Amino acid sequence: MSFQLTQEEGENLVRLARKTVEHFLTSRKRLTAPGSASEKLKQPNGVFVTINSLRNGEKELRGCIGYPYPTEPLVEAVIDSAISAATQDPRFEALTLNELDNVVFEVSVLTPLQIVEARKPTEYPSKIRVGTDGLVVERGMFKGLLLPQVPVEWEWNEEEFLCQCCGKAGLPQDCWLMNGTKIFKFSCIIAQEITPNGTIELTDMRKGETKKH
Repeated sequence: MSFQLTQEEGENLVRLARKTVEHFLTSRKRLTAPGSASEKLKQPNGVFVTINSLRNGEKELRGCIGYPYPTEPLVEAVIDSAISAATQDPRFEALTLNELDNVVFEVSVLTPLQIVEARKPTEYPSKIRVGTDGLVVERGMFKGLLLPQVPVEWEWNEEEFLCQCCGKAGLPQDCWLMNGTKIFKFSCIIAQEITPNGTIELTDMRKGETKKH
């Protein structure tokens, strides 16, 4: 549990994601990363930016894209992911400026991926924890990722989580039971808006801690 985010750092990342999208939708230009970011936020780290619409108090996915691996400095990865989540998620039309007051931004900073070791595939459900772990399923050219908050929101158990992650990869849902399928797990720290441009909540999925400010 070496990587930590302070409340201020989490807020800065969420506000950066929102500012990035507003700037891009207004100017069609990429925002320059802030030079004032802490050294921690300039280190390479996996990250996903999620945008949710708010309808009658319920969240509805509007876009989610990110970097599973620590290939870019965190602030740069947040900027790229925010633009992609807003305009390039193939499941949705591009976000518009008019929607910005009705969406909330969520930044998930990932821990490094770890392969899940099991003597036989039927052991995989006992090796993961819903509410803590995110998953990556990999088989040949196919790869699917689901963040740790997803099975909580959908009330999946561990087997359902594995099945849905296989489906996300474009594979049969029982693919996790087949020899040759690789399962990876990770966790994350989530910084998310509760209301559009409002209160930001910090949740460490590794230990279930939530902070609001």
